[in-house]
Amino acid sequence: MSEVLKFTVSKEYEGKKAVVYLRTYCRFSARSLALLKKTEGSILRNSELLRTIDIIHEGDEITVSFPKEESNISPVYGDLDVLYEDNYLLILNKPPNTPVHPVKKHQFDTLANFVSYRYQNTDNDFVFRAVNRLDSDTSGIVIIARDRHTASLLQKSNISKSYLAVCHGVINSSGVVDLPIGLSDNSKIVREVRADGKSAVTRYEPLGVFDDRTLLKLSLETGRTHQIRCHLSYLGYPLMGDDLYGGERKEISRQALHCAEVSFIHPYTNEIIKLHAEIPDDMKQLI
Repeated sequence: MSEVLKFTVSKEYEGKKAVVYLRTYCRFSARSLALLKKTEGSILRNSELLRTIDIIHEGDEITVSFPKEESNISPVYGDLDVLYEDNYLLILNKPPNTPVHPVKKHQFDTLANFVSYRYQNTDNDFVFRAVNRLDSDTSGIVIIARDRHTASLLQKSNISKSYLAVCHGVINSSGVVDLPIGLSDNSKIVREVRADGKSAVTRYEPLGVFDDRTLLKLSLETGRTHQIRCHLSYLGYPLMGDDLYGGERKEISRQALHCAEVSFIHPYTNEIIKLHAEIPDDMKQLI
């Protein structure tokens, strides 16, 4: 089935063109409207065809149906730690060592497989859309949109995220790293601080020092690949377990990094959604 969204026209849009309502209240992008116009019957008013140039009235029921999308992700059962769920969003606490999307070596054991299984009987054409992405080894909060319009709205919104990390070495004071990051000349994976890189800003705050390591709270003003790992390594405090950036795996088998908190305004209800994911056991043991 297609993705169907329903709206009721409020008094303030009485006598307005449909395109004004769809762009400002429903917040459909020009690209989305162009797609909808190509599909017969995709925009209806009170069950009848609605053109974007038509005048709408208070109380009109507007139904928008996106064309069906096929998903190539195989539904596979897997345990999910659900932090929040409604008709638009699913927010999970991802365990470490679990990829978000299928890759060559992981086709059936990813978050996308498990979520597709959860919705296979309720959303027949469910397409997995992760709004934020974490490395396979990084644990913590992942926000998933249940339809393309919600994904579009969230990608344009301000989502605040904070991370917990355990690094080698002692950091006694808070700070900001404002250094550009780019791909290393000698690798297709490793990032490094370099003058021709993209702007990257990381804020960090020590929460506790435990012998030769520090528990940090971090927030990002930019979202570059491997940003936290690269910046802390550059400072001389690589994450424990992060052997790609100079950390040691003697006590933990993955980088000690966890997305612990997110907050944002719900795109439909305007409620403030604030969620916390408990630090996992392997990181607890380090401190």
